[in-house]
Amino acid sequence: MTTHLETALDLAAAGVPVLPLRAGKLPFGNCATCRHTACGGRPNMKTVGACQCPRPCHGWAAATTAPAVLRSPAWGQAWREAQAVAYHPGGAGLTVVDLDNADAITWARQSLPATRTVPTTRGEHWIYLGSMRSANNARPGVDIKSTMVYARWLGPGTGTMTHLPDVVRALVVKEPSPVRHVTVAVSIPAGGGECRHRKPAYLERGIAMAEQRIAEARSAVHSTVYRTFLAVLSAHGRCGCLTDTHMQRLFAAAQAKGEGPRHCADAWSNARTALGM
Repeated sequence: MTTHLETALDLAAAGVPVLPLRAGKLPFGNCATCRHTACGGRPNMKTVGACQCPRPCHGWAAATTAPAVLRSPAWGQAWREAQAVAYHPGGAGLTVVDLDNADAITWARQSLPATRTVPTTRGEHWIYLGSMRSANNARPGVDIKSTMVYARWLGPGTGTMTHLPDVVRALVVKEPSPVRHVTVAVSIPAGGGECRHRKPAYLERGIAMAEQRIAEARSAVHSTVYRTFLAVLSAHGRCGCLTDTHMQRLFAAAQAKGEGPRHCADAWSNARTALGM
């Protein structure tokens, strides 16, 4: 009878990163540094599968194709207790479309190109060549398993593996939030202070720079919007030159990044409060 370690070594030889699973289809907490998901399951996210832990990490980050690691004492007990073998699809350049019920399978047969298919307990895995961002509940009964997740090895399956279609990639593309007019009550500072703008171009340049700062935010959008509002109000909020049109431009830039009208209004009000306006 083939052991789980032997199965893992065969997969690793074929270039598929693998790891052992304990009961409940759960990974082992191999590394004390990341035990019980202390690392959040995604260490060193910039390099898929790379982990700086002193021992093999847990979850998808533990997946490896190195026979020496798979046979190492660090994993000896894990393989003796293993209930299944898992693999990191994205690390092998693959994507698994996990179809969890009959309705999902029907949708796949009607919407997706045929590819290698593996039966599961409740449905099927459709495996494509190509990696992408993973997502749970990409549509009813459908999970996408590729980068930064693991999938249980259930056998080689049947059929010829084909390239990942755009219809699968589109399942995890978030539609941009439409820019809407703000309907919540916000106000412009009354002004009355000394104008430091000297000419209208100074204010226009400041608003344009603020819009660009928000548009270029790649993370921490909430805090970027607040800090930008704070900077604009600090520079232009006390002399009366800032208008509703300027504010609407800033709100539109924030909403284009996914902020809702209420978030924009709260950030604006909090910035005014911080400045004593």
